[in-house]
Amino acid sequence: MERQFLRLERFIGQENIEILKKKRVCLVGLGAVGGFCMDALARSAVGHFTLVDFDIVSETNINRQILALHSTLGKSKVMLAEERIKDINPKAEVRALNVFAESGKYEEIFSSADLVIDAIDSLGPKVSLLESAYKNGYTVISSMGAALRKNPSLIRKADLFDTWGCPLARQVRSRLRKNGVSRGIDVIFSPEKVDFNYIKPEDDQELEFDDKILERGRARVMLGSLPTVTAIFGEMLAHLALEKLLPEGRLDAMAEYRPT
Repeated sequence: MERQFLRLERFIGQENIEILKKKRVCLVGLGAVGGFCMDALARSAVGHFTLVDFDIVSETNINRQILALHSTLGKSKVMLAEERIKDINPKAEVRALNVFAESGKYEEIFSSADLVIDAIDSLGPKVSLLESAYKNGYTVISSMGAALRKNPSLIRKADLFDTWGCPLARQVRSRLRKNGVSRGIDVIFSPEKVDFNYIKPEDDQELEFDDKILERGRARVMLGSLPTVTAIFGEMLAHLALEKLLPEGRLDAMAEYRPT
């Protein structure tokens, strides 16, 4: 069983494998970014997962989501994620919560987590989750907007309050600042300029309606996205998670570069 982590052990050392086996990660959102993040962490010997997502797999997910296949259409994402983690590492413990992450549920969701990972794709719930985790003393990281991006070389890490060029990050930052949240949340983002022409609904562009979404009064335009870019966001979010879970300096930090 332990041979599955042999290449990882030879790179970061057995003592760090043992550290990761004991870590508890709470991952909220199992879509295009969150799914790849989950998969990478399971393959990195993380031993305890709380997975949160209320959604089911739809046909439009297949172009970019690791859990989405024709054979999984209509199935719960958290249940599929639990099965996948157990297939990767049968010794991992998984708590699958098929719930909508919102105020009043965070205490249950975050319970005993060493790290909270936000991979939610809508503004209001993302801000609410980040604020709650931050104010309750949890280490929390997040992914900003991955849709409508074409250049994977621009994806990078920064504190949320140091990001630039990402409309989602700007809105999240603004709302959190008003709510008393400041520096301390590292994020994966891209400063690539977004072509908003892709967002305007055309006659043949459907809106992504889901009964559970409509219950909360939200309807979202289906944004275009590349499987390459969203997957890289997820993998970089997982690498950032490993940086947070391991002792400082055990992994080389991702390069932070901003042109002057």
